[in-house]
Amino acid sequence: MSLELPPPASRPTLYFIGVTTKSSSIRTVFPRWAEHLGIDAVLEGIDLPVHAPAEDYRRVVEFLAASELGRGALVTTHKLDLFTACRDLFARVDPLAELMHEVSCLSTSDGVVAHAKDPISAGLAVDAVAPPGYWSSSGADVFLIGAGGAAIALSWYLSRSGRGADRPRRIVVSDRDPDRLDALKKVHAEAGTDVAIETATTPEPGDNDRVLASLSPGSLVVNATGLGKDAPGSPLTDGATFPRDALAWDLNYRGELRFLDQARAAGHVGVHDGWVYFLHGWTQVISEVFGIEIATRGPEFQALSDLAAGARR
Repeated sequence: MSLELPPPASRPTLYFIGVTTKSSSIRTVFPRWAEHLGIDAVLEGIDLPVHAPAEDYRRVVEFLAASELGRGALVTTHKLDLFTACRDLFARVDPLAELMHEVSCLSTSDGVVAHAKDPISAGLAVDAVAPPGYWSSSGADVFLIGAGGAAIALSWYLSRSGRGADRPRRIVVSDRDPDRLDALKKVHAEAGTDVAIETATTPEPGDNDRVLASLSPGSLVVNATGLGKDAPGSPLTDGATFPRDALAWDLNYRGELRFLDQARAAGHVGVHDGWVYFLHGWTQVISEVFGIEIATRGPEFQALSDLAAGARR
Protein backbone atom coordinates (compact mmCIF):
# COMPACT_ATOMS: atom_id res chain seq x y z
CA MET A 1 0.00 0.00 0.00
CA SER A 2 1.56 3.30 -1.08
CA LEU A 3 0.80 6.46 0.82
CA GLU A 4 -1.82 8.66 -0.81
CA LEU A 5 -2.26 11.99 0.95
CA PRO A 6 -5.57 13.79 0.44
CA PRO A 7 -5.73 17.14 -1.35
CA PRO A 8 -5.40 20.30 0.79
CA ALA A 9 -8.48 20.78 2.97
CA SER A 10 -11.10 23.26 1.77
CA ARG A 11 -13.01 23.06 5.07
CA PRO A 12 -11.98 22.53 8.70
CA THR A 13 -10.95 18.86 8.76
CA LEU A 14 -10.33 16.12 11.29
CA TYR A 15 -8.05 13.43 9.85
CA PHE A 16 -8.25 9.73 10.63
CA ILE A 17 -4.90 7.92 10.33
CA GLY A 18 -5.47 4.18 10.10
CA VAL A 19 -5.30 1.11 7.89
CA THR A 20 -8.77 0.73 6.34
CA THR A 21 -10.42 4.02 7.25
CA LYS A 22 -13.05 3.85 4.51
CA SER A 23 -14.65 0.85 6.25
CA SER A 24 -15.02 2.51 9.65
CA SER A 25 -18.40 3.49 11.06
CA ILE A 26 -16.96 6.89 11.94
CA ARG A 27 -17.49 7.91 8.30
CA THR A 28 -21.21 7.96 9.00
CA VAL A 29 -21.05 8.77 12.71
CA PHE A 30 -18.85 11.88 12.58
CA PRO A 31 -21.29 14.06 10.58
CA ARG A 32 -24.07 13.16 13.03
CA TRP A 33 -21.90 13.96 16.03
CA ALA A 34 -20.60 17.17 14.44
CA GLU A 35 -24.14 18.43 13.95
CA HIS A 36 -25.15 17.42 17.49
CA LEU A 37 -22.05 19.06 19.04
CA GLY A 38 -22.12 22.18 16.85
CA ILE A 39 -18.80 21.42 15.13
CA ASP A 40 -18.18 22.78 11.63
CA ALA A 41 -15.76 20.19 10.23
CA VAL A 42 -15.46 17.16 7.96
CA LEU A 43 -13.60 13.87 8.36
CA GLU A 44 -10.84 12.67 6.02
CA GLY A 45 -9.06 9.30 6.19
CA ILE A 46 -5.39 8.58 5.56
CA ASP A 47 -4.52 4.87 5.10
CA LEU A 48 -1.12 3.34 5.83
CA PRO A 49 -0.08 -0.31 6.03
CA VAL A 50 0.74 -1.74 9.44
CA HIS A 51 4.36 -0.83 10.36
CA ALA A 52 4.65 1.60 7.45
CA PRO A 53 8.02 3.15 6.55
CA ALA A 54 9.11 5.96 8.87
CA GLU A 55 9.23 8.43 5.98
CA ASP A 56 5.51 7.87 5.35
CA TYR A 57 4.62 8.71 8.94
CA ARG A 58 6.76 11.84 8.67
CA ARG A 59 5.02 12.86 5.44
CA VAL A 60 1.65 12.58 7.20
CA VAL A 61 2.70 14.76 10.15
CA GLU A 62 4.34 17.31 7.83
CA PHE A 63 1.14 17.38 5.76
CA LEU A 64 -0.89 18.08 8.90
CA ALA A 65 1.55 20.77 10.05
CA ALA A 66 1.26 22.56 6.69
CA SER A 67 -2.56 22.32 6.53
CA GLU A 68 -4.31 25.62 7.19
CA LEU A 69 -7.65 23.92 7.83
CA GLY A 70 -6.46 20.64 9.35
CA ARG A 71 -7.58 20.68 12.99
CA GLY A 72 -5.95 17.46 14.08
CA ALA A 73 -6.11 13.69 13.73
CA LEU A 74 -7.04 10.47 15.44
CA VAL A 75 -4.36 7.79 15.13
CA THR A 76 -5.19 4.10 15.28
CA THR A 77 -2.95 1.04 14.76
CA HIS A 78 0.10 3.29 14.08
CA LYS A 79 0.34 4.88 17.55
CA LEU A 80 3.80 3.60 18.51
CA ASP A 81 5.37 3.71 15.05
CA LEU A 82 4.17 7.23 14.28
CA PHE A 83 5.45 8.53 17.62
CA THR A 84 8.87 6.95 17.11
CA ALA A 85 9.20 8.21 13.54
CA CYS A 86 7.98 11.77 14.21
CA ARG A 87 9.08 12.63 17.76
CA ASP A 88 11.22 15.54 16.54
CA LEU A 89 8.35 16.98 14.46
CA PHE A 90 6.04 17.61 17.41
CA ALA A 91 5.83 21.10 18.91
CA ARG A 92 4.86 19.51 22.22
CA VAL A 93 4.23 16.07 23.67
CA ASP A 94 1.74 15.68 26.51
CA PRO A 95 2.90 13.84 29.67
CA LEU A 96 0.99 10.63 28.96
CA ALA A 97 2.31 10.46 25.39
CA GLU A 98 5.82 10.97 26.78
CA LEU A 99 5.31 8.12 29.25
CA MET A 100 3.58 5.77 26.81
CA HIS A 101 5.87 6.61 23.86
CA GLU A 102 2.77 6.62 21.66
CA VAL A 103 0.35 9.05 20.08
CA SER A 104 -3.37 8.50 19.52
CA CYS A 105 -4.33 12.13 18.93
CA LEU A 106 -2.69 15.03 17.09
CA SER A 107 -3.92 18.58 17.58
CA THR A 108 -2.80 21.66 15.66
CA SER A 109 -3.92 24.69 17.66
CA ASP A 110 -0.27 25.45 18.55
CA GLY A 111 1.90 23.47 16.16
CA VAL A 112 1.41 19.70 15.93
CA VAL A 113 0.94 18.45 19.48
CA ALA A 114 1.05 14.73 20.36
CA HIS A 115 -1.47 13.40 22.86
CA ALA A 116 -2.00 9.92 24.32
CA LYS A 117 -5.75 9.54 24.81
CA ASP A 118 -5.73 5.74 25.09
CA PRO A 119 -5.03 5.73 28.84
CA ILE A 120 -8.30 7.64 29.24
CA SER A 121 -10.47 6.05 26.54
CA ALA A 122 -9.21 2.50 27.13
CA GLY A 123 -9.70 2.98 30.86
CA LEU A 124 -13.29 4.13 30.42
CA ALA A 125 -13.95 1.16 28.13
CA VAL A 126 -12.34 -1.51 30.33
CA ASP A 127 -14.32 -0.27 33.32
CA ALA A 128 -17.45 -1.00 31.28
CA VAL A 129 -16.23 -4.56 30.61
CA ALA A 130 -14.99 -5.25 34.16
CA PRO A 131 -16.79 -2.74 36.43
CA PRO A 132 -15.08 -1.17 39.47
CA GLY A 133 -14.72 -3.75 42.21
CA TYR A 134 -14.29 -6.63 39.78
CA TRP A 135 -10.59 -7.18 40.42
CA SER A 136 -10.68 -6.94 44.21
CA SER A 137 -13.54 -9.47 44.34
CA SER A 138 -12.30 -11.93 41.69
CA GLY A 139 -8.52 -12.13 42.14
CA ALA A 140 -8.35 -12.58 38.37
CA ASP A 141 -5.54 -11.99 35.88
CA VAL A 142 -5.38 -9.95 32.67
CA PHE A 143 -3.94 -11.33 29.45
CA LEU A 144 -3.25 -8.70 26.79
CA ILE A 145 -2.47 -10.27 23.43
CA GLY A 146 -0.49 -7.67 21.51
CA ALA A 147 1.85 -5.06 23.02
CA GLY A 148 0.87 -1.98 21.00
CA GLY A 149 -0.34 1.38 22.27
CA ALA A 150 -3.70 0.10 23.51
CA ALA A 151 -2.06 -2.67 25.55
CA ILE A 152 0.40 -0.23 27.08
CA ALA A 153 -2.47 2.08 28.02
CA LEU A 154 -4.62 -0.71 29.44
CA SER A 155 -1.84 -2.27 31.48
CA TRP A 156 -0.93 1.14 32.90
CA TYR A 157 -4.53 2.03 33.72
CA LEU A 158 -5.31 -1.26 35.46
CA SER A 159 -2.07 -1.30 37.46
CA ARG A 160 -2.17 2.28 38.79
CA SER A 161 -1.63 2.49 42.55
CA GLY A 162 -4.61 4.85 42.79
CA ARG A 163 -6.91 1.87 42.15
CA GLY A 164 -5.92 0.43 45.53
CA ALA A 165 -6.92 -3.22 45.88
CA ASP A 166 -9.06 -3.12 42.74
CA ARG A 167 -6.27 -4.30 40.45
CA PRO A 168 -5.56 -7.57 38.66
CA ARG A 169 -3.48 -10.22 40.43
CA ARG A 170 -1.06 -10.04 37.50
CA ILE A 171 -0.99 -8.74 33.94
CA VAL A 172 0.49 -10.89 31.18
CA VAL A 173 1.30 -9.28 27.83
CA SER A 174 2.32 -11.22 24.74
CA ASP A 175 3.58 -10.18 21.33
CA ARG A 176 5.44 -11.62 18.38
CA ASP A 177 7.96 -8.78 18.59
CA PRO A 178 10.23 -8.76 21.67
CA ASP A 179 11.05 -5.09 21.04
CA ARG A 180 7.39 -4.21 21.61
CA LEU A 181 7.45 -6.05 24.90
CA ASP A 182 10.63 -4.23 25.92
CA ALA A 183 8.92 -0.90 25.16
CA LEU A 184 5.98 -1.85 27.38
CA LYS A 185 8.26 -2.94 30.21
CA LYS A 186 10.09 0.39 29.96
CA VAL A 187 6.83 2.29 30.46
CA HIS A 188 6.06 0.30 33.60
CA ALA A 189 9.59 0.75 34.92
CA GLU A 190 9.26 4.52 34.49
CA ALA A 191 5.79 4.50 36.08
CA GLY A 192 6.95 2.44 39.08
CA THR A 193 4.26 -0.20 38.58
CA ASP A 194 3.93 -2.59 41.54
CA VAL A 195 1.51 -5.08 39.96
CA ALA A 196 3.23 -8.13 38.49
CA ILE A 197 3.77 -7.49 34.76
CA GLU A 198 4.80 -10.60 32.84
CA THR A 199 5.66 -10.75 29.14
CA ALA A 200 5.79 -13.57 26.63
CA THR A 201 7.16 -13.64 23.10
CA THR A 202 4.56 -15.56 21.09
CA PRO A 203 5.40 -15.92 17.39
CA GLU A 204 2.71 -18.60 16.91
CA PRO A 205 -0.96 -18.69 18.04
CA GLY A 206 -0.24 -21.88 19.98
CA ASP A 207 2.14 -19.88 22.17
CA ASN A 208 -0.77 -17.65 23.24
CA ASP A 209 -2.86 -20.77 23.92
CA ARG A 210 -0.27 -21.85 26.51
CA VAL A 211 -0.40 -18.48 28.27
CA LEU A 212 -4.20 -18.64 28.24
CA ALA A 213 -4.12 -22.01 29.99
CA SER A 214 -2.17 -20.50 32.91
CA LEU A 215 -4.78 -17.86 33.81
CA SER A 216 -6.96 -17.89 36.90
CA PRO A 217 -10.78 -18.15 36.69
CA GLY A 218 -12.56 -14.93 35.75
CA SER A 219 -9.55 -13.50 33.93
CA LEU A 220 -9.86 -10.85 31.23
CA VAL A 221 -8.41 -11.84 27.84
CA VAL A 222 -7.96 -9.00 25.35
CA ASN A 223 -7.26 -9.22 21.63
CA ALA A 224 -5.17 -6.10 21.09
CA THR A 225 -3.45 -7.37 17.95
CA GLY A 226 -5.71 -6.07 15.17
CA LEU A 227 -6.19 -9.66 13.91
CA GLY A 228 -9.78 -10.03 12.83
CA LYS A 229 -9.90 -6.48 11.46
CA ASP A 230 -6.58 -5.19 10.08
CA ALA A 231 -5.65 -8.74 9.07
CA PRO A 232 -7.60 -12.02 9.06
CA GLY A 233 -7.40 -14.58 11.83
CA SER A 234 -7.07 -14.72 15.60
CA PRO A 235 -4.10 -14.67 17.99
CA LEU A 236 -5.40 -17.99 19.41
CA THR A 237 -5.98 -21.41 17.83
CA ASP A 238 -9.41 -23.04 17.78
CA GLY A 239 -8.10 -25.45 20.40
CA ALA A 240 -7.44 -22.72 22.97
CA THR A 241 -9.02 -23.23 26.41
CA PHE A 242 -10.39 -20.15 28.15
CA PRO A 243 -10.42 -20.13 31.95
CA ARG A 244 -13.75 -20.60 33.69
CA ASP A 245 -15.92 -17.44 33.82
CA ALA A 246 -13.39 -15.51 31.73
CA LEU A 247 -14.10 -12.24 29.98
CA ALA A 248 -13.05 -11.99 26.31
CA TRP A 249 -12.69 -8.49 24.88
CA ASP A 250 -11.75 -7.74 21.29
CA LEU A 251 -10.68 -4.12 20.82
CA ASN A 252 -12.09 -4.38 17.29
CA TYR A 253 -15.80 -3.98 16.64
CA ARG A 254 -15.80 -4.73 12.89
CA GLY A 255 -14.29 -7.44 10.73
CA GLU A 256 -14.53 -11.20 11.12
CA LEU A 257 -13.74 -11.09 14.90
CA ARG A 258 -12.74 -14.76 14.98
CA PHE A 259 -11.30 -14.30 18.48
CA LEU A 260 -14.81 -13.62 19.80
CA ASP A 261 -16.20 -16.62 17.93
CA GLN A 262 -13.62 -18.76 19.70
CA ALA A 263 -14.66 -17.29 23.06
CA ARG A 264 -18.36 -17.89 22.36
CA ALA A 265 -17.62 -21.51 21.45
CA ALA A 266 -16.21 -22.04 24.94
CA GLY A 267 -19.71 -21.50 26.36
CA HIS A 268 -18.59 -20.06 29.71
CA VAL A 269 -16.99 -16.78 28.61
CA GLY A 270 -18.44 -13.26 28.69
CA VAL A 271 -17.92 -11.72 25.23
CA HIS A 272 -17.37 -8.01 24.50
CA ASP A 273 -16.41 -6.27 21.28
CA GLY A 274 -14.72 -2.88 20.87
CA TRP A 275 -17.75 -0.67 20.26
CA VAL A 276 -17.63 1.20 23.60
CA TYR A 277 -13.87 1.63 23.14
CA PHE A 278 -14.59 3.08 19.68
CA LEU A 279 -17.04 5.59 21.19
CA HIS A 280 -14.68 6.73 23.94
CA GLY A 281 -11.66 6.78 21.64
CA TRP A 282 -13.31 9.11 19.17
CA THR A 283 -15.07 11.38 21.65
CA GLN A 284 -11.84 11.92 23.62
CA VAL A 285 -10.02 12.98 20.43
CA ILE A 286 -12.87 15.21 19.23
CA SER A 287 -12.92 16.88 22.65
CA GLU A 288 -9.17 17.60 22.49
CA VAL A 289 -9.00 18.69 18.86
CA PHE A 290 -12.00 21.03 18.96
CA GLY A 291 -11.60 22.21 22.55
CA ILE A 292 -15.03 21.14 23.79
CA GLU A 293 -16.22 19.16 26.80
CA ILE A 294 -17.86 15.83 25.99
CA ALA A 295 -19.50 13.72 28.69
CA THR A 296 -18.09 10.24 29.33
CA ARG A 297 -21.28 8.88 30.89
CA GLY A 298 -24.89 9.83 31.54
CA PRO A 299 -27.58 11.15 29.18
CA GLU A 300 -25.25 13.18 26.93
CA PHE A 301 -22.88 10.26 26.31
CA GLN A 302 -25.90 8.03 25.74
CA ALA A 303 -27.21 10.50 23.15
CA LEU A 304 -23.91 10.25 21.25
CA SER A 305 -24.03 6.46 21.54
CA ASP A 306 -27.57 6.40 20.17
CA LEU A 307 -26.58 8.62 17.23
CA ALA A 308 -23.75 6.22 16.41
CA ALA A 309 -25.65 2.96 16.88
CA GLY A 310 -27.49 3.11 13.57
CA ALA A 311 -24.21 3.41 11.67
CA ARG A 312 -22.48 0.42 13.25
CA ARG A 313 -21.08 -2.06 10.74
